[in-house]
Amino acid sequence: MSELQLQFAARGDKKQLEQGLQLSPKFDAHGLMPAIATDYETGELLMVAYMNEESLKQTIAIGEAVYYSRSRQEIWHKGATSGHVQKVKEIRVDCDQDAIWLRVEQLGAGACHVGYRSCFYRAVDRDNLSSDAPVPLKLAESDKAFNPDDVYKK
Repeated sequence: MSELQLQFAARGDKKQLEQGLQLSPKFDAHGLMPAIATDYETGELLMVAYMNEESLKQTIAIGEAVYYSRSRQEIWHKGATSGHVQKVKEIRVDCDQDAIWLRVEQLGAGACHVGYRSCFYRAVDRDNLSSDAPVPLKLAESDKAFNPDDVYKK
């Protein structure tokens, strides 16, 4: 049996894009679109990454998050190195189909390569603003979920 060859619909008029029932993703000039991953059960924001056409097709086909790494310029199957795989429970697209929302089951300790559960482990520290210094940040998560040096063998 041959592998399923996924295809996206052509981008049509506004009504088709906003109300149609065919996926017509709009990638930017670099062939990318933002992809937001949240925990399926809790709604916790885990990470924002990018997808290209191939990574979106792979995500749909295998049911695990596959992104495009802008820094490495390559397809990146989340968890291939760390074991912290994201099992896709639902894929949503925004109204004009230029952003993807993955609702995932995060397997393993965390989503962030720095070791935290979420990539959003810092918050703007509005209590310590100063016109003499850059805007300060504070930790929103105090403990790392895993040691990245152990996981990534750095």
